[in-house]
Amino acid sequence: MSETTARPRPDVGRYVSDAWRERHFAACDAVHALGAPAVAEQDVETSFGTTHVYRYGPVDPSGADRTPVVLVHGAGSCAAMWYPNTPDLSADRPVYALDTPGDPGRSVQREAIHQPERAARWLDEALDGLGLDRVHLVGSSYGGWLALNQAHLAPGRLASVTLLDPGGLEKVGLRFFVWIFVSLFATLAPKRLRPRLAAWLAQPVLVVPELRSMAWTSARAYRIRRPSPLPLSDAELSTIRTPLYLVLGKRSLILHPQRQLERVPRLIPGARAEIIGDTGHGPQIDHAQEVNGRMLAFMESVD
Repeated sequence: MSETTARPRPDVGRYVSDAWRERHFAACDAVHALGAPAVAEQDVETSFGTTHVYRYGPVDPSGADRTPVVLVHGAGSCAAMWYPNTPDLSADRPVYALDTPGDPGRSVQREAIHQPERAARWLDEALDGLGLDRVHLVGSSYGGWLALNQAHLAPGRLASVTLLDPGGLEKVGLRFFVWIFVSLFATLAPKRLRPRLAAWLAQPVLVVPELRSMAWTSARAYRIRRPSPLPLSDAELSTIRTPLYLVLGKRSLILHPQRQLERVPRLIPGARAEIIGDTGHGPQIDHAQEVNGRMLAFMESVD
Protein backbone atom coordinates (compact mmCIF):
# COMPACT_ATOMS: atom_id res chain seq x y z
CA MET A 1 0.00 0.00 0.00
CA SER A 2 1.51 3.38 -1.00
CA GLU A 3 1.91 6.30 1.39
CA THR A 4 -0.87 8.18 -0.43
CA THR A 5 -3.41 5.31 -0.22
CA ALA A 6 -2.73 4.24 3.36
CA ARG A 7 -5.21 5.39 6.00
CA PRO A 8 -4.08 8.96 6.87
CA ARG A 9 -2.96 9.80 10.37
CA PRO A 10 -4.14 13.10 11.87
CA ASP A 11 -0.61 14.12 12.94
CA VAL A 12 1.39 13.07 9.85
CA GLY A 13 1.57 15.05 6.61
CA ARG A 14 0.71 13.39 3.30
CA TYR A 15 0.22 13.91 -0.42
CA VAL A 16 -3.35 13.81 -1.66
CA SER A 17 -2.41 11.49 -4.53
CA ASP A 18 0.56 10.01 -6.33
CA ALA A 19 -0.23 12.12 -9.39
CA TRP A 20 -0.17 15.39 -7.46
CA ARG A 21 3.01 14.33 -5.68
CA GLU A 22 4.79 13.81 -9.00
CA ARG A 23 3.45 17.08 -10.37
CA HIS A 24 4.77 18.90 -7.31
CA PHE A 25 8.15 17.17 -7.57
CA ALA A 26 8.45 18.47 -11.14
CA ALA A 27 7.73 22.01 -9.91
CA CYS A 28 10.32 21.64 -7.15
CA ASP A 29 12.91 20.39 -9.64
CA ALA A 30 12.37 23.50 -11.77
CA VAL A 31 13.14 25.70 -8.74
CA HIS A 32 16.17 23.59 -7.78
CA ALA A 33 17.50 24.21 -11.29
CA LEU A 34 17.68 27.96 -10.57
CA GLY A 35 20.37 27.45 -7.92
CA ALA A 36 23.61 25.54 -7.59
CA PRO A 37 23.49 21.98 -8.91
CA ALA A 38 23.39 19.39 -6.14
CA VAL A 39 26.44 17.14 -6.18
CA ALA A 40 24.50 14.36 -4.44
CA GLU A 41 21.13 13.42 -2.96
CA GLN A 42 20.51 10.88 -0.23
CA ASP A 43 17.83 9.57 2.11
CA VAL A 44 18.54 9.41 5.83
CA GLU A 45 16.42 7.15 8.01
CA THR A 46 15.30 8.47 11.39
CA SER A 47 12.81 7.39 14.04
CA PHE A 48 10.28 9.73 12.45
CA GLY A 49 10.61 8.77 8.80
CA THR A 50 12.92 9.26 5.83
CA THR A 51 14.66 12.62 5.41
CA HIS A 52 15.70 13.55 1.89
CA VAL A 53 18.89 15.63 1.69
CA TYR A 54 20.60 17.60 -1.08
CA ARG A 55 24.35 18.21 -0.89
CA TYR A 56 26.12 21.12 -2.60
CA GLY A 57 29.78 22.07 -3.12
CA PRO A 58 32.22 23.11 -2.17
CA VAL A 59 33.26 24.58 -5.51
CA ASP A 60 36.74 25.11 -4.07
CA PRO A 61 37.99 21.60 -3.15
CA SER A 62 40.11 23.06 -0.35
CA GLY A 63 36.89 23.83 1.52
CA ALA A 64 35.80 20.20 1.81
CA ASP A 65 36.92 19.99 5.44
CA ARG A 66 35.34 23.28 6.51
CA THR A 67 32.37 23.28 8.88
CA PRO A 68 29.32 22.54 6.70
CA VAL A 69 26.13 24.54 6.46
CA VAL A 70 22.77 22.81 7.01
CA LEU A 71 19.66 24.55 5.63
CA VAL A 72 16.15 24.01 7.04
CA HIS A 73 13.31 25.50 4.98
CA GLY A 74 10.01 27.09 5.97
CA ALA A 75 6.57 25.51 6.30
CA GLY A 76 4.80 24.47 3.13
CA SER A 77 8.05 24.52 1.17
CA CYS A 78 11.04 22.27 0.50
CA ALA A 79 14.81 22.49 0.06
CA ALA A 80 14.34 24.10 -3.37
CA MET A 81 13.54 27.42 -1.66
CA TRP A 82 17.28 27.87 -1.02
CA TYR A 83 18.09 28.32 -4.73
CA PRO A 84 19.25 31.97 -4.28
CA ASN A 85 21.61 30.96 -1.47
CA THR A 86 23.22 27.66 -2.43
CA PRO A 87 25.68 29.10 -5.00
CA ASP A 88 27.32 31.54 -2.56
CA LEU A 89 27.10 29.34 0.52
CA SER A 90 28.59 26.31 -1.20
CA ALA A 91 31.48 28.15 -2.88
CA ASP A 92 34.02 27.21 -0.21
CA ARG A 93 32.25 24.86 2.22
CA PRO A 94 29.82 21.91 2.02
CA VAL A 95 26.12 22.68 2.20
CA TYR A 96 23.28 20.28 3.04
CA ALA A 97 19.64 21.22 2.43
CA LEU A 98 16.99 19.10 4.13
CA ASP A 99 13.42 18.38 3.07
CA THR A 100 11.68 18.53 6.43
CA PRO A 101 9.32 15.58 7.08
CA GLY A 102 5.77 16.87 7.29
CA ASP A 103 6.24 19.39 4.48
CA PRO A 104 5.80 18.93 0.71
CA GLY A 105 9.23 17.66 -0.30
CA ARG A 106 10.74 14.25 -0.95
CA SER A 107 10.97 13.24 2.70
CA VAL A 108 8.45 10.73 4.03
CA GLN A 109 6.99 11.38 7.47
CA ARG A 110 5.85 8.45 9.60
CA GLU A 111 5.71 9.98 13.08
CA ALA A 112 4.85 13.47 14.33
CA ILE A 113 7.77 15.83 14.99
CA HIS A 114 6.00 19.07 15.92
CA GLN A 115 6.65 18.63 19.65
CA PRO A 116 9.90 20.40 20.67
CA GLU A 117 11.63 17.29 22.06
CA ARG A 118 10.68 15.21 19.02
CA ALA A 119 11.76 17.93 16.60
CA ALA A 120 15.17 18.14 18.27
CA ARG A 121 15.55 14.37 18.21
CA TRP A 122 14.61 14.17 14.51
CA LEU A 123 17.16 16.80 13.52
CA ASP A 124 19.89 15.29 15.67
CA GLU A 125 19.25 11.86 14.11
CA ALA A 126 19.30 13.37 10.61
CA LEU A 127 22.64 15.08 11.26
CA ASP A 128 24.01 11.88 12.75
CA GLY A 129 22.88 9.93 9.71
CA LEU A 130 24.78 12.39 7.53
CA GLY A 131 27.88 11.92 9.66
CA LEU A 132 27.90 15.59 10.71
CA ASP A 133 29.28 16.35 14.18
CA ARG A 134 29.53 20.14 13.86
CA VAL A 135 27.41 22.34 11.59
CA HIS A 136 26.31 25.89 10.94
CA LEU A 137 22.52 25.52 11.11
CA VAL A 138 20.40 27.97 9.09
CA GLY A 139 16.62 28.07 9.37
CA SER A 140 13.92 30.18 7.72
CA SER A 141 10.43 30.74 9.13
CA TYR A 142 9.29 27.34 10.54
CA GLY A 143 12.82 26.13 9.89
CA GLY A 144 13.92 29.01 12.10
CA TRP A 145 11.86 27.54 14.92
CA LEU A 146 13.45 24.14 14.30
CA ALA A 147 16.93 25.73 14.47
CA LEU A 148 16.11 27.78 17.55
CA ASN A 149 14.59 24.73 19.23
CA GLN A 150 17.74 22.76 18.44
CA ALA A 151 19.92 25.44 20.03
CA HIS A 152 17.74 25.22 23.14
CA LEU A 153 17.32 21.43 23.49
CA ALA A 154 20.12 19.71 21.55
CA PRO A 155 22.97 22.10 20.73
CA GLY A 156 25.78 19.54 20.80
CA ARG A 157 26.35 19.47 17.02
CA LEU A 158 25.86 23.20 16.45
CA ALA A 159 28.76 25.52 15.64
CA SER A 160 26.27 28.35 15.10
CA VAL A 161 22.63 29.09 14.34
CA THR A 162 21.33 31.62 11.81
CA LEU A 163 17.65 32.51 11.94
CA LEU A 164 15.98 34.14 8.93
CA ASP A 165 12.73 35.87 9.93
CA PRO A 166 12.05 32.85 12.13
CA GLY A 167 9.16 31.35 13.95
CA GLY A 168 9.67 30.55 17.61
CA LEU A 169 10.06 34.08 18.91
CA GLU A 170 6.43 35.20 18.93
CA LYS A 171 3.06 33.53 18.66
CA VAL A 172 2.05 33.48 15.00
CA GLY A 173 -0.81 35.93 14.64
CA LEU A 174 -3.77 36.19 12.28
CA ARG A 175 -2.01 38.78 10.10
CA PHE A 176 0.56 36.19 9.00
CA PHE A 177 -2.05 33.63 7.95
CA VAL A 178 -4.01 36.34 6.10
CA TRP A 179 -0.80 37.23 4.24
CA ILE A 180 -0.27 33.58 3.29
CA PHE A 181 -3.85 33.27 2.02
CA VAL A 182 -3.76 36.54 0.06
CA SER A 183 -0.36 35.65 -1.41
CA LEU A 184 -1.64 32.28 -2.61
CA PHE A 185 -4.73 33.90 -4.09
CA ALA A 186 -2.51 36.50 -5.80
CA THR A 187 -0.71 33.75 -7.73
CA LEU A 188 -3.88 33.58 -9.85
CA ALA A 189 -3.75 37.28 -10.73
CA PRO A 190 -3.04 38.38 -14.31
CA LYS A 191 0.66 38.45 -15.13
CA ARG A 192 0.72 42.24 -15.56
CA LEU A 193 -0.50 42.75 -11.99
CA ARG A 194 1.90 40.37 -10.25
CA PRO A 195 4.91 42.72 -9.92
CA ARG A 196 2.73 45.31 -8.19
CA LEU A 197 1.18 42.70 -5.91
CA ALA A 198 4.62 41.24 -5.17
CA ALA A 199 5.88 44.66 -4.03
CA TRP A 200 2.76 45.31 -1.96
CA LEU A 201 2.83 41.90 -0.29
CA ALA A 202 6.66 41.62 -0.10
CA GLN A 203 6.14 38.27 -1.81
CA PRO A 204 8.80 37.22 -4.37
CA VAL A 205 6.84 34.07 -5.23
CA LEU A 206 4.62 36.14 -7.49
CA VAL A 207 7.37 37.29 -9.86
CA VAL A 208 9.40 34.09 -10.16
CA PRO A 209 7.35 31.72 -12.35
CA GLU A 210 9.04 28.59 -10.99
CA LEU A 211 8.40 29.66 -7.38
CA ARG A 212 4.82 30.52 -8.22
CA SER A 213 4.25 27.06 -9.68
CA MET A 214 5.91 25.35 -6.72
CA ALA A 215 3.82 27.30 -4.21
CA TRP A 216 0.61 26.46 -6.05
CA THR A 217 1.30 22.74 -6.42
CA SER A 218 2.45 22.61 -2.79
CA ALA A 219 -0.89 23.94 -1.56
CA ARG A 220 -2.82 21.63 -3.87
CA ALA A 221 -0.77 18.46 -3.46
CA TYR A 222 0.10 18.22 0.22
CA ARG A 223 -1.74 18.25 3.54
CA ILE A 224 0.36 19.53 6.44
CA ARG A 225 -0.80 18.03 9.74
CA ARG A 226 0.80 19.96 12.59
CA PRO A 227 -0.05 22.96 14.75
CA SER A 228 1.94 26.18 14.71
CA PRO A 229 4.87 25.88 17.14
CA LEU A 230 4.71 27.75 20.41
CA PRO A 231 7.32 30.49 20.88
CA LEU A 232 10.21 29.97 23.26
CA SER A 233 9.90 31.83 26.55
CA ASP A 234 12.45 34.34 27.82
CA ALA A 235 13.71 31.69 30.24
CA GLU A 236 14.15 29.15 27.43
CA LEU A 237 15.95 31.63 25.18
CA SER A 238 18.29 32.58 28.00
CA THR A 239 19.61 28.99 28.14
CA ILE A 240 21.05 29.22 24.60
CA ARG A 241 24.83 29.49 24.37
CA THR A 242 25.31 28.63 20.68
CA PRO A 243 26.54 31.61 18.62
CA LEU A 244 23.38 33.03 17.07
CA TYR A 245 22.63 35.44 14.22
CA LEU A 246 19.10 36.77 13.73
CA VAL A 247 18.09 38.36 10.42
CA LEU A 248 14.72 40.12 10.38
CA GLY A 249 12.68 41.57 7.54
CA LYS A 250 11.62 45.15 8.21
CA ARG A 251 8.12 44.35 6.91
CA SER A 252 7.88 40.98 8.66
CA LEU A 253 4.40 39.76 9.51
CA ILE A 254 5.48 36.76 11.59
CA LEU A 255 7.04 38.89 14.34
CA HIS A 256 7.76 42.48 15.39
CA PRO A 257 11.29 43.23 14.17
CA GLN A 258 12.17 46.09 16.50
CA ARG A 259 10.94 44.15 19.52
CA GLN A 260 13.10 41.12 18.68
CA LEU A 261 16.08 43.30 17.70
CA GLU A 262 16.23 44.34 21.36
CA ARG A 263 14.99 41.16 23.01
CA VAL A 264 17.13 38.42 21.49
CA PRO A 265 20.60 39.94 22.15
CA ARG A 266 19.46 40.82 25.66
CA LEU A 267 18.49 37.22 26.44
CA ILE A 268 21.13 35.28 24.47
CA PRO A 269 24.72 36.24 25.30
CA GLY A 270 26.63 37.39 22.23
CA ALA A 271 23.69 37.06 19.84
CA ARG A 272 23.62 39.35 16.80
CA ALA A 273 20.41 40.74 15.35
CA GLU A 274 19.88 42.86 12.24
CA ILE A 275 16.93 44.19 10.26
CA ILE A 276 16.98 44.09 6.46
CA GLY A 277 14.97 46.88 4.84
CA ASP A 278 12.62 46.61 1.87
CA THR A 279 11.71 43.00 2.62
CA GLY A 280 9.20 41.00 4.59
CA HIS A 281 9.35 37.30 5.35
CA GLY A 282 12.00 36.36 2.76
CA PRO A 283 15.16 38.44 3.23
CA GLN A 284 17.32 35.61 1.87
CA ILE A 285 15.32 35.69 -1.38
CA ASP A 286 14.68 39.43 -1.79
CA HIS A 287 18.27 40.38 -0.93
CA ALA A 288 20.10 37.11 -1.52
CA GLN A 289 23.58 38.48 -2.23
CA GLU A 290 23.55 40.77 0.79
CA VAL A 291 22.18 38.17 3.18
CA ASN A 292 24.50 35.46 1.83
CA GLY A 293 27.47 37.72 2.50
CA ARG A 294 26.30 38.49 6.03
CA MET A 295 25.70 34.84 6.84
CA LEU A 296 29.12 33.80 5.54
CA ALA A 297 30.84 36.60 7.47
CA PHE A 298 29.09 35.44 10.65
CA MET A 299 30.12 31.81 10.06
CA GLU A 300 33.70 32.91 9.37
CA SER A 301 33.77 34.78 12.67
CA VAL A 302 32.59 31.65 14.49
CA ASP A 303 35.09 29.38 12.72
